[in-house]
Amino acid sequence: MSGLALDQVSVSLGGHPVLRDVTLAVAAGALLAVVGPNGAGKTSLLRAVAGLAPFTGTIRLGGETLGAGAAAARARRIAYLPQRSELAWALSVRDAVLLGRLPHGDPFSRATPEDGRAVAAALDRLGLAALAGRPVTELSGGERARVMLARALATEAPLLLADEPTTALDPAHQLAVLGLLREIAAEGRTVLAVLHDLTLAARFADTVAVLDQGRLMAAGPPEETLSEALLGTVFGLACTRVLVDGRQVPVPLARR
Repeated sequence: MSGLALDQVSVSLGGHPVLRDVTLAVAAGALLAVVGPNGAGKTSLLRAVAGLAPFTGTIRLGGETLGAGAAAARARRIAYLPQRSELAWALSVRDAVLLGRLPHGDPFSRATPEDGRAVAAALDRLGLAALAGRPVTELSGGERARVMLARALATEAPLLLADEPTTALDPAHQLAVLGLLREIAAEGRTVLAVLHDLTLAARFADTVAVLDQGRLMAAGPPEETLSEALLGTVFGLACTRVLVDGRQVPVPLARR
């Protein structure tokens, strides 16, 4: 079990602070949605955890401090799906997803039976098995987005970081992907997903963290964190609430 803990984590880009003293804990088996206005520091938080942005403070995964260790070892523990990730080559869908297995072996060696099992499972979970032989360059934007998520799943890392995983997806696939992320967390992994849709965050996440101007404004159960007062202060939104699957879900109405 690999819970994640951040202690006073800060990130600066070009000398400008973009994440300020964030302290946050996420239990193994939980889905955390990170929300906030544009420029709030959401992507910087994920990149710091992934080891792609320098930071101060401490980040622990499963009680072990994450530092400047070997990239392959870190990649086996952390799968990262960035924003607008693309593949420019005409790889088949199966081979694109197989790239998620690179941290587990020699990049010049043949795929192992374990690699094949992980790839097949990821394709099946994303509804891509029928497209396995298709070049990714021939797919729609939504299909390519699902391929990139399947690649991250194939890594089978205990921590999954997903930056806007529902971008380019139609509403049905948005619901399917968020439901899948919840399933993955329920299996014992830790999932951090940056989301812009507050309704989806409230509906699917176990915990919501709200960032604004690089600072953590609130973190906790969505029905407590996404209060009308906070939504007004951070997002400048007036909202109503509807009951969905037993949860009070905010629905933005207008700017305040």
